[in-house]
Amino acid sequence: MQVNGKQLRPIWLDHSSKTVKIIDQRLLPHDFVIASLKSVDDTIEAIREMYVRGAPLIGATAAYGVYLAVLNSFTEIDKDEYLLKECDRLKSARPTAVNLAWAVDRMLFVLLKIKDPEARLNTARSEAAMITDGEAENCKKIGEHGLSLIQEISRKKNGGTVNVLTHCNAGWLACVDYGTATAPIYAAFDKGIDIHVWVDETRPLNQGARLTAWELGEHGVKHTVIVDNAGGHIMQHSMVDIVLVGTDRTTYTGDVANKIGTYLKALAAQDNGIPFYVALPSSTFDWESKDGIADIPIEKRDPDEIRYVQGINNGEIIKVLIPPKKSPAANYAFDVTPARLVTGFITERGICGASEQEIIKLFPEKIKSSTF
Repeated sequence: MQVNGKQLRPIWLDHSSKTVKIIDQRLLPHDFVIASLKSVDDTIEAIREMYVRGAPLIGATAAYGVYLAVLNSFTEIDKDEYLLKECDRLKSARPTAVNLAWAVDRMLFVLLKIKDPEARLNTARSEAAMITDGEAENCKKIGEHGLSLIQEISRKKNGGTVNVLTHCNAGWLACVDYGTATAPIYAAFDKGIDIHVWVDETRPLNQGARLTAWELGEHGVKHTVIVDNAGGHIMQHSMVDIVLVGTDRTTYTGDVANKIGTYLKALAAQDNGIPFYVALPSSTFDWESKDGIADIPIEKRDPDEIRYVQGINNGEIIKVLIPPKKSPAANYAFDVTPARLVTGFITERGICGASEQEIIKLFPEKIKSSTF
């Protein structure tokens, strides 16, 4: 996507230094900083502390983390044992996004067959790039399929503004390129459709207000930042035509884990007869989990993310304490939206209903195997 008129991704490999480069998303939109990852420890910190976030980007970062593990394994006597231990550490960096384990396991599946260190390193580099490029291509296809939903709304409104509500950041910053929930938005904008996006601030880290708004602004898409709890109100007053969100893990039966607050948006959408779509690549489906509420681990993060708000004051990024200093806080990072509240899924293979039958119809190979 475009940043100051320049094509950029949130992760790439600097081949000359053999260093993985990432955009430090903690500092956006007020400061644009490129961070370097040189080890598995660096990669774990980047994932855990949310330098990078979003299911597809976490997967791509994990893949490059495996590459860094191979790069740093040359002095190890038992290279396989070292690689397995480092991959276990990577997979424990964050619990909810299924792409993390998916990417690491896919890397291991290929690399453990290769014993020559140089050949393993070359394969690790190419496989990580393949995973990263594949996620970007899947998001492009999600945009192409999701475009039809927006075009239909535009036709019904005789070319009037299509109002989309989104939650958190499911844009290119979270997904290598295009985004998931934002991919149809960008596709519609590029087709000349009059489109406007309601951007939930998405507390506690304000990924909507900070990141989605910044992305849309860079691309020229009309948008308005709203507080999280305004979603129901604007739906009641016919100011939303469609809700588009992403997901960090979705069961093969259609239950959706996404940023905390998504469930409430789905409830409000159903109450007001507004379509609620979830955009995701197939790598974000959990083909082993049936019951989202029972099976999906919900990350509980540092309560200071609730207690403090980050912003800019006189050119300086600062944190401000909001509640009483001694008040405890509970920081649940995700919630689960049951399949019954989801209108459908937008995937790289097309759009399907939110049921096991519809999902498997789109991905029939998953009936027999969960192989990559």
